[in-house]
Amino acid sequence: MTRPSWTDGLRLALTTLTVAPVAGPDRLDRTVAGWSMRLAPAVGALLGLVLGGVLAVLAAGLPALVAAGLTVGLAALLSRGLHLDGLADTVDALGSYRSRERALEIMKSPEVGPFGVVALALVLLLQTAALAQLSTRPPLALLAAVAAAVAGGRLAITAACRRGIPAARPGGMGALVAGTVGPAAVAVNALLVAALAVPAVPHRPWQGPLAVAIALSVVVALRAHVVRRLGGVTGDVLGFLSETATTVIAIGLLVR
Repeated sequence: MTRPSWTDGLRLALTTLTVAPVAGPDRLDRTVAGWSMRLAPAVGALLGLVLGGVLAVLAAGLPALVAAGLTVGLAALLSRGLHLDGLADTVDALGSYRSRERALEIMKSPEVGPFGVVALALVLLLQTAALAQLSTRPPLALLAAVAAAVAGGRLAITAACRRGIPAARPGGMGALVAGTVGPAAVAVNALLVAALAVPAVPHRPWQGPLAVAIALSVVVALRAHVVRRLGGVTGDVLGFLSETATTVIAIGLLVR
């Protein structure tokens, strides 16, 4: 019996975006890849709920900054550091100001350059500081905030795989998933992530959705710049956009 495409897509999303002990999909094609990108925010929400719960438990017995740092480390572990690697590689490539071909070569290099190191340090610092502040919120608000931030990061991946956006190179994960998501799926996912963010700021229910909208706007602008520079998206670009969106949402939930 043939397995539905969406179930293979869910398995691909889980095995690609997390370390969940799930068997890979029975088949791997652009239809399955499209489903995995549509389901990425849902997988992010589940991961965010786990991380929010861990943060709440740690913050009950540790200083907020220590609890937040451990949670950020766990987030990297549970996602295999995939998005952080993409962040560093993409910033190194863009910061090189080299030709498209040379920038893509830099992106594939296993070495991390100075631009990538600074980007990693800044993002990890900002995420840790943001989670430390969020850890003082009531349990429901804390869970919603972390889940919305992580789901919003995966929403950035969904949006970057919208139809009409090409892959920067013919091979790799970017080529498999680029252009596989329709605009309706992006819009529905954006609304769901925005709704998830509503309880994150109990006294200002509009602030969570606004943070998600701002993050999505930043992602669209960065995606357009990357497509101009590199000719399309890659797997590293998706990680870069994901970490950027997560950070922007976490900060946006703290604005008073």
